[in-house]
Amino acid sequence: MPEGPEADEPDGCRGAGADGAGERRGAETHGSADRRVAEPTPDEPVEAAVRQVSRVVLLDPDDRILLLHGFEPARPTETWWFTPGGGLEGTESHEEAAHRELAEETGITGAVLGPVLWKRRCSFPFDGRRWEQDEWYYLGRTERTATDTGGQTDLERRSVSGLRWWTSQELSASHETVYPTRLAELLRTLLVDGPPSAPVLLETQRV
Repeated sequence: MPEGPEADEPDGCRGAGADGAGERRGAETHGSADRRVAEPTPDEPVEAAVRQVSRVVLLDPDDRILLLHGFEPARPTETWWFTPGGGLEGTESHEEAAHRELAEETGITGAVLGPVLWKRRCSFPFDGRRWEQDEWYYLGRTERTATDTGGQTDLERRSVSGLRWWTSQELSASHETVYPTRLAELLRTLLVDGPPSAPVLLETQRV
């Protein structure tokens, strides 16, 4: 959840946070013995699966953005702010995951999703494991500003301390850690120029 955690996973990429597909691949067998994949040696790195993630840049009628305040469960003083969102489940689409995660984490339903604004690849440690994520950031609009965290998962309850609506000016003036990196600048550009004609590819971030 370094951008923030999630359900049984973190939410965003922290230096880019974590919400299920980051499991390590072990030795596996594909059918017959002659097709068995060799087990990695102790010196070989084990690759983490890349988790597909949808996030929402949610704006209210005053163009304030909603962010969650996350922290590392083992180190509660290590904190950051991040956008709502999480990993895709089953066969759901990125857009369906965005609506579901928004409802679970913030209690806000019925938000109007716009285009995908940004895409990012990130890698970070969270809650005792490393997360590899491909993140899509949707523009979202809502008339509702009241939030409800009752739908959060156990991990989210252990790693999210609250939510807050931020103005662009407040975000620009803040010295707190926020993910994605340069969110204040990205939000200013969005509010002045509107959504990009195609998703902007943000820099890859590894923490």
